[in-house]
Amino acid sequence: MAVNRTFKQKALDWIGCMSYAKIATLPVEYGLYSSFVGVIIYAIFATSKDVTIGPVAVMSLEVSKVIAHVQGQAGGEIYTAPVIATALAFITGFVVLAIGLLRLGWIVEFIPAPAVAGFMTGSAISIAAGQVPSLMGYSSKFNTRAATYKVIINSFKFLPSTTRDAAFGLSGLVFLYTVRYIVSKVEARTRNPLVKRIAFFANTLRTAFVIIFLTLFAWIHLRNKTVKHYDISILKDVPAGFQHMGRPKDINADLIGRLGPLIPVSTIILLLEHIAIAKSFGRVNNYKIDPNQELIAIGVTNTIGTLFNAYPATGSFSRSAIKSKAGVRVRLIFLARARWPTYRLCASQTPLAGWVVGVVVIIALYALTGAFYWIPNAALSAVIIHAVGDLIASPRQVYGFWKVSPIECIIFLGAVIITVFTSIEIGIYASVGASAALLLYRIARPRGQFLGRVRVRADIDGGSDVPLSQRDVYVPLQPDGIRNPNLRVDAPPPGVIIYRFDEAFLYPNASYYADVILEYAKEHTRTGQDYANGKAGDRPWNDPAPSRWAKKEVLGAEGLTRTEMNATKPLLRAVIFDFGGVSNVDTTAVQNLIDLRRVLERYAGQPVAFHFATLLSPWIKRALLAGGFGAGPHGDRPVEIAPVVIGENTPSPAVARHFQRRFAPSAPGSADVSIISDLEAGSPDSLDVKEQEGPVVSSLLSTFHLDITSAVAAAVSDW
Repeated sequence: MAVNRTFKQKALDWIGCMSYAKIATLPVEYGLYSSFVGVIIYAIFATSKDVTIGPVAVMSLEVSKVIAHVQGQAGGEIYTAPVIATALAFITGFVVLAIGLLRLGWIVEFIPAPAVAGFMTGSAISIAAGQVPSLMGYSSKFNTRAATYKVIINSFKFLPSTTRDAAFGLSGLVFLYTVRYIVSKVEARTRNPLVKRIAFFANTLRTAFVIIFLTLFAWIHLRNKTVKHYDISILKDVPAGFQHMGRPKDINADLIGRLGPLIPVSTIILLLEHIAIAKSFGRVNNYKIDPNQELIAIGVTNTIGTLFNAYPATGSFSRSAIKSKAGVRVRLIFLARARWPTYRLCASQTPLAGWVVGVVVIIALYALTGAFYWIPNAALSAVIIHAVGDLIASPRQVYGFWKVSPIECIIFLGAVIITVFTSIEIGIYASVGASAALLLYRIARPRGQFLGRVRVRADIDGGSDVPLSQRDVYVPLQPDGIRNPNLRVDAPPPGVIIYRFDEAFLYPNASYYADVILEYAKEHTRTGQDYANGKAGDRPWNDPAPSRWAKKEVLGAEGLTRTEMNATKPLLRAVIFDFGGVSNVDTTAVQNLIDLRRVLERYAGQPVAFHFATLLSPWIKRALLAGGFGAGPHGDRPVEIAPVVIGENTPSPAVARHFQRRFAPSAPGSADVSIISDLEAGSPDSLDVKEQEGPVVSSLLSTFHLDITSAVAAAVSDW
């Protein structure tokens, strides 16, 4: 195996890993341990060639919160920070591995992009605010792990306490942003491939340059001083090699119990960030990942990482982006016989490219720890602030959320504010909870539509002797912001209601759908019960009679009273349901349909036919049959749902004219298929042409239809 890239592109990895270990309040070598295990193990199980596994900013912040939580409890001080972090990696890795093995990766889809962006932005602001005191040299003056707003206030309060660390930190931060701005402009504007390549590597290696230069300046500044007289903060001793490798110690039931409250949010961060990154790079580079396999890879990586005392690692967006753009390729030698007796050497970009990072980390652990001694902590803080800045959502992205869905934009802003003023855990729970509540509300309160008819024809420019075909389309009666508002929509035939479902018909929305249809029927049709001339006791108890002393209310320009106005309305005869948007039906929904039919028939004083158009599933048909629908007015009408009784479904020739048909492909010169002009027509004489047509919906199911047009025709013909 040979590599056609140098190690220079990977210098960012070990620098970033040490910086993230600082966020996690761990010694910097633990960041290197996590990076090494991540890239080595993940490459074996991964389905993404671009993702790089290792310590990341948000997960490191959560690790620091977990460490503070455990050590802040009574008796928790016996556990060191590395032990707590390793135990967290083992537990979360095992949970994620179990989710992957059980093929439950789809649960990640329930957390939408605005919620993810919200707590990621809030976390990035928290991390950046927590690194400012270290950047300025007064991190020991107050608690930098407090709520973000308190850290920001204290950072301004202690500005007079700034030390010489600020000279290293601020200069490094200015250098990072300046180089990125200039080099990005050059890379975007130049057309020279060589210049583009140089600009890309300069932009990629700016972090390594700033660490090297600031480390050199720190050595020059401190080389003649004793440790007690150092006037800037540096890393100092970093153990070489894998000093803590072995079986994890002190991971017991007591420690797991102390970690328990924070395991869910840690698991969410671990799997959610990785899946989001892997999917995004798969879309960009035209390949598909397997979410379950990715979760297995993350789980195995973190469980095995405990043998190296690593802390939780997941996909890193910044390092993955650099790896993807740099195009690190691993040459794999395989025996591919060519035309001549020679063998070819083929290059392929695979997850094995992550092993290059592992080699760099090993070199850093064994050969560069002496140089790590002089790295200024302020320089690492500058690197962290610069790195997490890319996690903050841009104004353009926030405006995009607002244009697509204002409610989701509010969830995003709420997640950011809650994370800043409380903690990352509460921010995650709030954003996920708000997104779940929004999803449930959209299911429970769907936007169904009452439909009317519009007759359309083809729009052909110029004159033509060919008659234009026309067809009926059913659109919402009320303007919906999509179609031409000046277009006149004809109401359905008198006594017919057409309703389109926009969501699955399930127990959360079944009662709502029934109430909407019932209210509409009472508003647009008249009752068949004459309570005005009957006894007061015959009126429903919750329908009070008009007061005999009340002044008659005049409605409309004709000067009609309410009773006279109601008398002009038609009686309800049929309700047509468009099930084209219904993917599932459950028992509660069918029971609500049964109750709705009973209430409407009592209101109309006569049978009301229920017709169903465009059924999508045989299970929906089965459910409706169980409720007594589909067989017309003479079918069974159970008051409650009963088991389906399987009977003979073969249509008889006597009722075959009610069948709706489709045509099989016909060869040239075959019989004329115009004997049936459309899907709704039927002719007994055509039944012998079996090769050209066949039944689609049985006449035994006379209220199930292919489309709304045929349903309306059937409803009117029943009169």
